Amino acid sequence: MPEILLHYIWQKRIWAGFPQYTTDGRPIEVVSTGQHNIHAGPDFLNAHIRINGQDWIGNIEIHVHASDWYKHHHQTDPAYDNTILHIVSQSDQETHNSQGELIPQCELQYPHDCDYLEQVFEANTLLDEFKCGKQLIEDSTLLTKGWKHTLLEKRLECKRQAIEQLLRITQDSWAHAFYISLAHNFGFHTNGLPFEMLALQTPLSCLQKHRNSLFQITAILLGQSGLLTEKDTLWQEYCFLQKKFSLIPIEASLWKKARMYPHGAPEVRIRQFAHLLYQSEHLFAKLMEAKTVHEMTKLFTLQYEEDNIYTHIGRPLPLGKTSINLLLINTVIPYRYAYTYSQSSIYNAIAWLEKIKKENNTIIRQWAMLGQKVHSAADTQALIHLYQNFCQPHLCFNCQIGHQVFAYKQLELF
Repeated sequence: MPEILLHYIWQKRIWAGFPQYTTDGRPIEVVSTGQHNIHAGPDFLNAHIRINGQDWIGNIEIHVHASDWYKHHHQTDPAYDNTILHIVSQSDQETHNSQGELIPQCELQYPHDCDYLEQVFEANTLLDEFKCGKQLIEDSTLLTKGWKHTLLEKRLECKRQAIEQLLRITQDSWAHAFYISLAHNFGFHTNGLPFEMLALQTPLSCLQKHRNSLFQITAILLGQSGLLTEKDTLWQEYCFLQKKFSLIPIEASLWKKARMYPHGAPEVRIRQFAHLLYQSEHLFAKLMEAKTVHEMTKLFTLQYEEDNIYTHIGRPLPLGKTSINLLLINTVIPYRYAYTYSQSSIYNAIAWLEKIKKENNTIIRQWAMLGQKVHSAADTQALIHLYQNFCQPHLCFNCQIGHQVFAYKQLELF
């Protein structure tokens, strides 16, 4: 039985008989199973048990095999010294903490009928991550509107915390932090990391000093990307500006180009990014003041000038509607939420997401195949958060869907 199901059986007390016993024959009485810990450290914290009549308060660690304790190197980790009980499916070895003390061990006994839990947990859909896929296909209402709303709030909060970390790097400069985040998301799924590194290596202040020259902004960004060569018309200008600002470019090898549509090539995206910065003075402030999604979208629409301005750099391709929507979803709206952080700002952020067209990516298409209907970016963001934070790490019994599936099966059983 998978370890996570042993967690569920322990937390829900679905064990066979009472009391349970340690492997050396002492009876165990469970007063409190403890608080489930989804972070580093023991699996359950502050549990209260009685072993042979003696009270113990501390932590619980759960493994399929007792020997997993040593595979995970818990015997050298002081964080596990307060483990009062080691719960296992198969006791194949005694376990000791970093002080050399023997830890009481219990082979958890559960009803044979609990094999249904394994059946529920088996990969029975298109992807191994979706353990509840079969149940969702049979009953799409398992994913409730309230749970999706909670997931969306959690996703926005995660993004706000990431912005707070970036603000510490930029010494509380919102415009600079936004510039770095925008660059990351300009790389979209494929080149987000090199785009972010490009922004980190190219201070916003350097670009602002030349904001009236599209030629120089483009030269700086393309040069800093490592993608310029001596044959490019921008090479000499970049060399001059590089020396002026003591700039260090990133490695060209960081960029991914294979199996990519021409409009998504790094050089194309960098030229678009340069044009956006050139045409939009105080872009961050304007986006924070925009009243509607339409106003935000308009600020990302590239405004072309006379042909002669593009003589040496080429006219960049326009940003598509889908690309602009993704920039709003992943950059602008999280910053609006973080910038005016309050209870009302979460409602505003959700309202804006509800007005943006739903995303179309692998995760969302998989949810659709499981019967989930999506109507807007609010739905897709909630489903992406659910997939990344619950389905992928198999935290099923921390998920409302998992609780409903298992609870329903328990009612059938008992």
